[in-house]
Amino acid sequence: MSGETQFNRRDTLKAGAAIAASAALPTIATAQAPARMKLRLLETTDLHVNVVPYDYFRDAADDTVGLAKTANLIKAAQAEVKNSMLFDNGDFLQGSSLGDYIAYKKGLKAGDTHPMLAAMNALPYTCGTFGNHEFNYGLEFLDNGIAKAEFPLVCANIEMTSGYPMVDPWRLFEQSFEDESGAQHVLKIGVIGFVPPQIMQWDKANLDGKLVAGDIINAATKHLPELLKATPDIVVALCHSGIAGGERKGMEENAALHLAKLDGIDVVLTGHQHLVFPGGKAFDGIAGVDNVKGSLHGKPACQPGFWGSHLGIIDLDLEKRGERWQIADFKVEPRPIYERTPDRKIVPKAATDAAILASVKTDHEATLSYMREPVGATLSPINSFFALVTDDPSIQIVTDAQAAYAKGLMAQTPMKALPILSAAAPFKSGGRAGPAFFTDIAAGPLALKNIADIYLYPNTVQIVKITGAQVREWLERSAGIFNRIDPARTEEQPLINEGFPAFNFDVIDGVTYHIDVTKASRYDGDGKLVAPDAHRIVDLAFQGKPIDEAAEFIVVTNNYRASGGGNFPGTRTTVVLEAPDLNRDVVVRYILEKKTIDPKADGNWAIAPLPAGVNATFVTSPAAAGKLPAGLKAEAAGDGGEGFAKWRLRG
Repeated sequence: MSGETQFNRRDTLKAGAAIAASAALPTIATAQAPARMKLRLLETTDLHVNVVPYDYFRDAADDTVGLAKTANLIKAAQAEVKNSMLFDNGDFLQGSSLGDYIAYKKGLKAGDTHPMLAAMNALPYTCGTFGNHEFNYGLEFLDNGIAKAEFPLVCANIEMTSGYPMVDPWRLFEQSFEDESGAQHVLKIGVIGFVPPQIMQWDKANLDGKLVAGDIINAATKHLPELLKATPDIVVALCHSGIAGGERKGMEENAALHLAKLDGIDVVLTGHQHLVFPGGKAFDGIAGVDNVKGSLHGKPACQPGFWGSHLGIIDLDLEKRGERWQIADFKVEPRPIYERTPDRKIVPKAATDAAILASVKTDHEATLSYMREPVGATLSPINSFFALVTDDPSIQIVTDAQAAYAKGLMAQTPMKALPILSAAAPFKSGGRAGPAFFTDIAAGPLALKNIADIYLYPNTVQIVKITGAQVREWLERSAGIFNRIDPARTEEQPLINEGFPAFNFDVIDGVTYHIDVTKASRYDGDGKLVAPDAHRIVDLAFQGKPIDEAAEFIVVTNNYRASGGGNFPGTRTTVVLEAPDLNRDVVVRYILEKKTIDPKADGNWAIAPLPAGVNATFVTSPAAAGKLPAGLKAEAAGDGGEGFAKWRLRG
């Protein structure tokens, strides 16, 4: 939907200016230069309860994360200018061990202050919005959490099934700022918020029958006229939705670019993708995106990473035209809390804010104790260094635990005779989170922090019934993580598609198969069938025989996948059991029962051998040196850049 014909406040102002200019022609007086003002907008996004610069899985300090670091940049950025406003763009209530401790161990009762809100309340936030992960623990938990927020939250595309809004769709802030000549002016800043409508799939169990989430652009066109009647000078969209190109079809997960088309929106603060804009390679070449200046359809926009890695800064040069202030120019900067040197060292660029640390001290220390609780032992080390290129023990633990859990559940149903398959993905495998983002557990005692390191997310177990043909399509969608390798080329070819999230690389245990990466991917990054004649999954077999595509199978997965997350064929409409337990807790119980495990990958899948001379490469952690899994034909190939080590598959 184009905004060219809607809410055309700018054209009205231009017309008014033209009439005023025309009326002034007969006069001799020179028009006075318009007043100028600078306003700095600051953004945090996707904090995910990362307050302390600490990795609870490694049980060590971490200078790459934490609002306590970002707070230092916030205060410095405010001190540099006369006028500033601070916003949060959502995903603040879930995502770290501190968040899990509050949700699953301590609890959050009415009147309690969540540590994330305690930390945020120590900073001068003007306004915030919801991210999709705010809904992971249910509406009661969310209500209790935001009740203590000392700043308002807005969201225009959700409402309760009763028809009442959960929060205001928008707010108008009237605040006095100083212009370049030192004079004070009251500006009206409108703020409107949005969340991906896919929350209705991803958190169906928590939201079904209670809340409705609609299309972002439709919600904007509904609520913008009301906001514009309040005559704001500037409208800021808090859009917990990413930047993606292509035609608008409705209900987009990543709709920020479409939102920027609407007249009435002046600034777009984005998030959700855990990327950095401007400057991130993922945004190169998208029509309407200026990845250098930082604009969407000419309007200033920013996406400042995740977990507090960056502070988003948008400097607006405002000019008073008539009775309103408008943007004359802008500059966008995602300012990082650290940088990585060529020799892979982390150099902090922000000190740790003592007040933020103090606000969560008690809960941080309790989380450390919680995460250190023993649950069992492992005879073998567990790591995910090569999980994207070969069958992996860190995934095998999850699939084995899920299969054992499902066997007990399905034994009491009419489907007890159906074969049970188990699907899981490598959650920690580097990527945009960096070369330290891998599971690496030594042989010996296993604590809760180790299990949470293997299974990051608070997913719940769900079971689907699908056919053998759908098993194949599920795996074809998963195989989209690989770039197509040309067997006739000898120059280097990157094996892994960096834009494909590792949490969508499902391995299905219970069947055997190879992945032929010389073939095109059947599905694009959004899960749309784009190459109907292509088949990467070869030699797919069940119990040693080619899979019967008409046969029925039970697949154990999680609520994200079963509700349509990742757009996997055959998952969304085939749920036969929604279990009450977290996938992570299923793994904990499995280890508690066994007491000691000796994790070994069963080798049920592999990349089909490549011809000799093909140079297919991938990157992993430098810590992978000396830990090549048995059977994987690969060799170290030097520096992979950005702290990674490069490896090469051998034919």
